[in-house]
Amino acid sequence: MKACGRVFKYGDNVDTDVIIPARYLNATKGEELAKHCMEDIDKDFVKKVQKGDIIVANKNFGCGSSREHAPLAIKCAGVSCVIAETFARIFYRNAINIGMPIIECPEAAKAISNGDQVEIDFDSGVITDKTTGQSFQGQAFPPFMQKIIEAGGLVNYINEKK
Repeated sequence: MKACGRVFKYGDNVDTDVIIPARYLNATKGEELAKHCMEDIDKDFVKKVQKGDIIVANKNFGCGSSREHAPLAIKCAGVSCVIAETFARIFYRNAINIGMPIIECPEAAKAISNGDQVEIDFDSGVITDKTTGQSFQGQAFPPFMQKIIEAGGLVNYINEKK
């Protein structure tokens, strides 16, 4: 499994309230949430993001409340993966549960710049910045997590097993 796209770069402590502002939490459909994704930190994000693009951030991405709306908004906006130095644990779990690939890789998060073209090989965890030619070894997904992501989330994965 691979992803390739243009990078949107953010800093430390990007919390769930800027990923999807609380004023939109009455929306339950991912497509509606996606229309407001990142608007409090990057008001042009939804106008510029294209299917397959990648978010890169520094430490503690997804901190704040435990709402599943945040990774859902990112996924439904078309983002194929989030790379960060570290993730808030509840965000990490919610992302996997909805089938949103995320990778912790401090070296990549520090070196990759906004607008770079990046490719990720989820089987090996290798992140390649196509713009600079640099490669980084990220945390590869264990096979069971790859199956959850490929199924589109934990619920779909469990339903496929029945």
